[in-house]
Amino acid sequence: MSLERTLLSARLSVDYPKKPGVLREICLDLEPGEILGLVGQSGSGKSTLALALMGLLPLKGAEVRGEVIFQGEDLARKSERQLRTLRGRQMSIVLQSPLASLNPALSIGTQLQEAWRAHASGTREECLAAVRSALNSVSLQGEDEFLRRRASQLSVGQGQRVTIAMAILHRPALLIADEATSALDTITQSEVLRLFAGLNREMGMAILYISHDLLSVAALCHRIAILQEGRIVECGASEGIFESPRHEYTRQLVAALPRIPFRADSKADLTRDAENALVEHFSF
Repeated sequence: MSLERTLLSARLSVDYPKKPGVLREICLDLEPGEILGLVGQSGSGKSTLALALMGLLPLKGAEVRGEVIFQGEDLARKSERQLRTLRGRQMSIVLQSPLASLNPALSIGTQLQEAWRAHASGTREECLAAVRSALNSVSLQGEDEFLRRRASQLSVGQGQRVTIAMAILHRPALLIADEATSALDTITQSEVLRLFAGLNREMGMAILYISHDLLSVAALCHRIAILQEGRIVECGASEGIFESPRHEYTRQLVAALPRIPFRADSKADLTRDAENALVEHFSF
């Protein structure tokens, strides 16, 4: 992979005070405009990697060794103050629980405006225009009535769209989505995946999509990295991961995809039909 084109290049290991080896010699590269899926079971280190890339792990007492080269600069050498100028402007993160990510005491409009003013200056009208544009990008109406709502007045799907709008306010080069669809029902999940695909296509935004759901990852991502017990054991094009996985753990993940039982006297292979239907449902 060309270093001139690489948006993000991470080479790192992470230890917690009472849990060493959470991430071990991770090697991860992401090109501009690429959607990279990161797949692994619970406890494999997916969220730790997301926080490490954002430079947030030292705040949790973790030790991070190595480098995170983002747009040609090593984030590991930057101070917390310098990192704050990047977070939300050049790189953003969307977490699993939208209602936990939003402040219950503040209106949606106030939170979005504060996120805009953190990295921009301008008139109130310019701020509102940027907020409404971001909401429109995630298929929400930025009307005054909606901006006055609080997190408790939103559905889970609406809440996740608001957090995505907040993350893309400044059109970052990289968006990290950490299990951003796992709390959603299937229909809403499909809508959010289409939203991510649209942001990538229309804004050229690179996305690191972290999930345990192989089907959604395969439908959305250009490449997939498989994380097992703190190590990336396989990385390749989505088609190759599904059709000819090389690592035993990857083969186990693919084999664990849900099967829908069918009657013995049925002439149609409903298991295969069901898998095809699921992939088509998530296709963009």
